[in-house]
Amino acid sequence: MNEKINLFDLDRPAMEAFFAAQKQPSYRARQLLQWVHQYGVTDFNVMSNLSKELRQKLSDIAECRLLTPAMDKVSSDGTRKWLLRLQDGNCIETVYIPEKNRGTLCVSSQVGCMLNCTFCSTATQGFSKNLSVGEIIGQVFFAVRALSASNGHHDKAITNVVMMGMGEPLLNFDNVVSAMSLMMDDLAYGLAKRRVTLSTSGVVPQMYRLAEVSDAALAVSLHAPNDELRNQLVPINKKYPLSELIAACKSHFSPESKRKVTFEYVMLKDVNDSPQLAKQLVRLLEGVPAKLNLIPFNPFPKTQYQCSDEDTIQRFKEIVMRSGIQTTVRKTRGEDIDGACGQLVGDFNDKTRRKERFLREKIVVNRDV
Repeated sequence: MNEKINLFDLDRPAMEAFFAAQKQPSYRARQLLQWVHQYGVTDFNVMSNLSKELRQKLSDIAECRLLTPAMDKVSSDGTRKWLLRLQDGNCIETVYIPEKNRGTLCVSSQVGCMLNCTFCSTATQGFSKNLSVGEIIGQVFFAVRALSASNGHHDKAITNVVMMGMGEPLLNFDNVVSAMSLMMDDLAYGLAKRRVTLSTSGVVPQMYRLAEVSDAALAVSLHAPNDELRNQLVPINKKYPLSELIAACKSHFSPESKRKVTFEYVMLKDVNDSPQLAKQLVRLLEGVPAKLNLIPFNPFPKTQYQCSDEDTIQRFKEIVMRSGIQTTVRKTRGEDIDGACGQLVGDFNDKTRRKERFLREKIVVNRDV
């Protein structure tokens, strides 16, 4: 028997193609998108503006495959983290960060991560697979319903989504782009293009593709201002060095749009936080429409790194800001539930055996570059 089609896997064009194959008019796609993503209805029998015959047909060939919570933790600062179980048994992590004027959902794109950034806990866990469109947008669907069912400050609407959870989004390009299109679709979640952000470690060819097909905001995990140090912290830099990465960033948004690329820079004590490196960073970003997020390092078991102290971070910030680059220090959220940036690990079968190697070995980073 053929497996049922997961309607969570379908963005608007795919949903229209699905109904066209059933000899149905295109407006059925719009109705289905609204029922599922706006109203949270996954039972076809409740969809009153569909004919009884169509409802039965959908029940026979399609479904909305839900993610199920394996864990739900709330931090002392209000951050909420879910461990969500996929149909194959793997688990991923999704984090909600409430703030005064917005609520941000941090969404995963892979089970684990294909890259091996040395300061990231997710990277030490290895990699299992890319998430499907349904498994990506399913995190948003789940969170919207979970938050609306909660009391207090957790019932705040999701105003922003960041593709900054587990995984490198641009190594799951098609599924991530389709899921983000649903996030921004007025018939689904209706988020503004500036409120959906994709964060990449610098997969340069896919960055050019992204600029052609998506209006989402762009964030780049930079973490070092020269190739020698970045090769150690973000190994994909060996394939796509800073000269190529910065060129892609300069061209990503048209000058008329006045949009900026956000650069993320995790602050590692005595590694990348010196005044000299701050000045290198200013020179690197010259001519780039940029803003900078300095991220205090969030520790995880067996890591070799420590977070820069507050005075060092502030000195680094001041040097960069004097150049005219908008610079902020990201407030650490959810650290007590391992929900902060770089701490997400999930629960899955690592096909790379990277976690096993990480527990045996300790990578030494040259702090003198």
